[in-house]
Amino acid sequence: MELLLAVLVMLVLLAASQVAQRLVPFIPLPIIQIALGAAIVSLPWPIDVPLEPELFFLLFIAPLLFNDGRRTPRDELWKLRMPILLLAVGLVFATIVVVGYLIHALIPTIPLAASFGLAAILSPTDAVAVSAIAAKVHLPKKIHRLLEGESLMNDASGLVAFKFAIAAAVTGAFSIWEATWSFLLIAVGGLLAGAALAIVVIWARMALRRFGIDDVSVHVLIQILTPFILFYVAEHLGLSGILAAVAGGVMISIEQDRSGFTTIEQKFVSEITWSIILFVLNGLVFVLLGLQIPDVAKTIFHDVAYDNLKVIGYVFVSYVMLIVLRFLWLTLSSTVTGTLFRMEEEKEKPSWRALWLTSLSGVRGAITLAGAFTIPLALGDGSPFPERDLILFLSAGVILVSLVLASVTLPLLAKSDAVAHGGPSCREAEVIAQIQSIKAAIQAVRQAMDGTNDKAASVVISNNQQRLADIKRSNADLISKQSREEELYLRQVALSNEKKCVQLMLDKGEIDPGEAEVMQRLFRRIELVFSNRWHVFYLLFQGLVSKVISAFNPGKRTSFNLYSAEERRKFAAYRIRTAKFATAAVKEDGTCSVSAVSRVAGHYNQMIYMMNEQLKSASDTNDSTEQQIQALELLSIQTERDALRQQFQDGNIGRQQLSKLQFQLSMHEAEAMNDNWGTLTV
Repeated sequence: MELLLAVLVMLVLLAASQVAQRLVPFIPLPIIQIALGAAIVSLPWPIDVPLEPELFFLLFIAPLLFNDGRRTPRDELWKLRMPILLLAVGLVFATIVVVGYLIHALIPTIPLAASFGLAAILSPTDAVAVSAIAAKVHLPKKIHRLLEGESLMNDASGLVAFKFAIAAAVTGAFSIWEATWSFLLIAVGGLLAGAALAIVVIWARMALRRFGIDDVSVHVLIQILTPFILFYVAEHLGLSGILAAVAGGVMISIEQDRSGFTTIEQKFVSEITWSIILFVLNGLVFVLLGLQIPDVAKTIFHDVAYDNLKVIGYVFVSYVMLIVLRFLWLTLSSTVTGTLFRMEEEKEKPSWRALWLTSLSGVRGAITLAGAFTIPLALGDGSPFPERDLILFLSAGVILVSLVLASVTLPLLAKSDAVAHGGPSCREAEVIAQIQSIKAAIQAVRQAMDGTNDKAASVVISNNQQRLADIKRSNADLISKQSREEELYLRQVALSNEKKCVQLMLDKGEIDPGEAEVMQRLFRRIELVFSNRWHVFYLLFQGLVSKVISAFNPGKRTSFNLYSAEERRKFAAYRIRTAKFATAAVKEDGTCSVSAVSRVAGHYNQMIYMMNEQLKSASDTNDSTEQQIQALELLSIQTERDALRQQFQDGNIGRQQLSKLQFQLSMHEAEAMNDNWGTLTV
């Protein structure tokens, strides 16, 4: 019961961290989650969740790295294979030797073998932390891919080296040849085992489909279980479970790209399910980290044998040593190989800015602390492991320092001149990003065509192609912040007048009360798309109350799909009337610019035209087609949203440009709700 309560509390903390991040967007989400985890420990009823390293790696690291391997572009990683290997293997062992000796010299009470172990567990960058930082920082595309590749590979090298260093500290025996052979066996064996097991899983899913078992839930469940199976089997064989999960993710991505047996429904449900799982796992990693830090710090701060200021100084010195060595290694590697910060076709020398970006982006995360917790309590002769508590403290301290400093310094370093000054190249990048995201949406809809939804797919593709044509003719959609605020205001004015129109029709007896309620609910759903954050909370609460009331009134129809075709045509006629009423109100508003009024009025005029066309062709469009259009429209919008986020993470656009394009997508989403009035659940 206590474990269940702890899990529920941590999930509540995840939700609270999202709300807090909205209120203070300048503080990175991982730091907020760590702070909430640390704060919950100090409550009168503390939540005690001990960090069990083996279970932590299986439950959290395996699925997260599997997903990274599944989503990371393989061709780009292959182009950066040499820099990735230099960082993931070369830098790790350089860190162990150099930083290990320096730590022993700085803190003589930590034996040399244990110092090597501490340096080994501090050497790997954390894939989860890197992804969290990259999601908030405008990193150049190549540096982002380099960091992803490094974090996918260096966990194995760091953990294997840590294992041998701690074994040497416990037993006093060490063989460089045995360690080298074991490392190669564990790493290569993990990659091969992961790839082989992933192929078996793919064959098993194909066999299930041949036997007619193509239930979406079954196939998605198999995909979710895959990383846990890969990790467990590889570790049971004495191989690297981490690399097995990464290799398995890469094989699954190859299967999805090249085979046609995965249906669009499976892809859609899989992406939605994985997005939820990743959100929970990513957040829990940092919350768990926050839960451990107070106890680790308390052990040192309350021990009179340690000078608190001195141990804090050890943390900063250790971090500086890691960053300086990383910077020197990157400089030397780029000078020797000439490939670290440029593609083969580029000739320019690596810049100092790129070197510092890559150096400071090497943040440490929960993997470091989880590995440190595996240090045994005693040596082989039964004596306590020397300075175990101090090693845990230094590990936790370096994690916090790397996260905080990266969150502060990277946004300053990562701003390119074009984005910072808003030059022509910045505007061009916005247009290119919007075009690429719409093309990705079109491609996703085409891949969703299975012979039964071709008509619906052609409608959605046609709408997106029309948007592409409009953007290519003019980039007027990329409007300023003031214009966006004006358009939001006019949208709210328009919706308010649509509600007013329904009320007027109700007062005149031109619409039934039940029909009026359905229309009002539709307006509230549309309003949710572009309301401000505070109004969203109100609308969501209002919608929840409405659903609760509806639950006690089973005879009440809450979906347009429950109405006959004739009744739905009536709703379309009502919608056209409210749209005309709203258009007139928008044109009469004298507080906004002519361009903003023109855009909003144009949206409504286009919606009226499309709805009239739908009424004319109502006999050719059945309920099934309408539902397919809605499903594909949702797929298109979600794909476009993901593509925009990826453009930002790749460094093609900045946060300001992302905000503009997301605004335009929200407007399109609202229009899609209008166009698909016949299938909206309200």
